[in-house]
Amino acid sequence: MSNTAALPARGAVRPVRWHIAVFLAPAILVYTAIMVLPLAATLRLAFYRSVAQDTTFAGLANFRTLFGDARWSHHFWNALGNNAWFFSIHMALMVPLAILLAALLSLPNMRGVAWYRTAIFMPTMLSFVIVAFVWRLILSPIWGITPDLLAALGWKSLFAPWLGKEGSALTTLGLISVWKEVGVPMILMYSAMLSIPSEVIEAAEVDGIVGIRQFFQIRLPLLWPTVGVVAILTFVSNFNSFDLIYTAQGVSAGPNYSTDILGTLLYRTFFGAQFQSGDPHMGSAIATMMFLIILAVVCVYLYSVQRRLVRYQF
Repeated sequence: MSNTAALPARGAVRPVRWHIAVFLAPAILVYTAIMVLPLAATLRLAFYRSVAQDTTFAGLANFRTLFGDARWSHHFWNALGNNAWFFSIHMALMVPLAILLAALLSLPNMRGVAWYRTAIFMPTMLSFVIVAFVWRLILSPIWGITPDLLAALGWKSLFAPWLGKEGSALTTLGLISVWKEVGVPMILMYSAMLSIPSEVIEAAEVDGIVGIRQFFQIRLPLLWPTVGVVAILTFVSNFNSFDLIYTAQGVSAGPNYSTDILGTLLYRTFFGAQFQSGDPHMGSAIATMMFLIILAVVCVYLYSVQRRLVRYQF
């Protein structure tokens, strides 16, 4: 019997796959209610202004105030610069450290890989509130263990109240964040290394490419797509950071706003803090700028970097 009878007739209408919409509908509804609608409301609120308890359309007035008023622009550019520095710390330390840890864990003769992998990943499951509180205790010059530990090692002169100094507070918080978050990129790098076929490694060894040379010439180039994903996820996460700075340094992001980032500036502006009254419209303007910055960087990455990365199909 010919198999042509089992094929659909030419021009036949394909059945509508309603089950796809049924399965996607709950997730789309929840995402719209939790993410899309609040985002749209925030963007809309940025173009209004409250005057004598009346809300009127103000156009770009809030943005002109944000960038034109010296007081507002100083805080905004300070927070944006701190965000850039916070992100730079993660890219300069967390990504290379994640690659190094993944390379060590993927060594064939490495013992206790499961234990090390779990121990490094464990801090990522902790809340930033707990992490900030514990590290404040550890680094405290009064009741922390850091002064005594450095004194026992003969390095007591190196100790300083790092979280209390303008020049070191943000860097210290960045290092704490790297310690907490390095487990996720490590797992991604580790998985990418394990996915490299053994045939590729064996071919490299036949050509005499072994050791460190093999890592830089074979393994690392195959990791670049994963490094790109980690970079963009780190950027989005850092520019949405709030809880670590808020818990460790308070809503004013002290000392003297040296740890102020866009997240804490948004919170302080929207809800108010201490002697500052909240302004939802200016807070929405800051949130809109955060959204535009993240959107612009992600689009540039996707269309100019991600498309040029070479991927190998095994």
